[in-house]
Amino acid sequence: MTTADAEQLAEIMQGLASPVRLRILSVLRERPSTVTELSARLALGQTTISNHLRLLRHLDLVTGDRDGRHVHYALFDDHVTELLDAAVGHLGHSSPG
Repeated sequence: MTTADAEQLAEIMQGLASPVRLRILSVLRERPSTVTELSARLALGQTTISNHLRLLRHLDLVTGDRDGRHVHYALFDDHVTELLDAAVGHLGHSSPG
């Protein structure tokens, strides 16, 4: 792994190191959603959701497709889904605390 690749991967991992962002990705894994839908589903403010989505978009973990005044967010691609699945699968294999 090159230094540049390691730095980019570390930035992505840091982006995933937030329970809120992981919950957003989990919802988007099920279906594309707007900020309003994510806010209602996760019981968080729209500003909070928007701030987290901005970082997730910067890291190419989510995309946003505009439909009039609404933006529908979705996972960037199948690699993000696989990354989430692998991380969640690892939960059952790691020792508690």
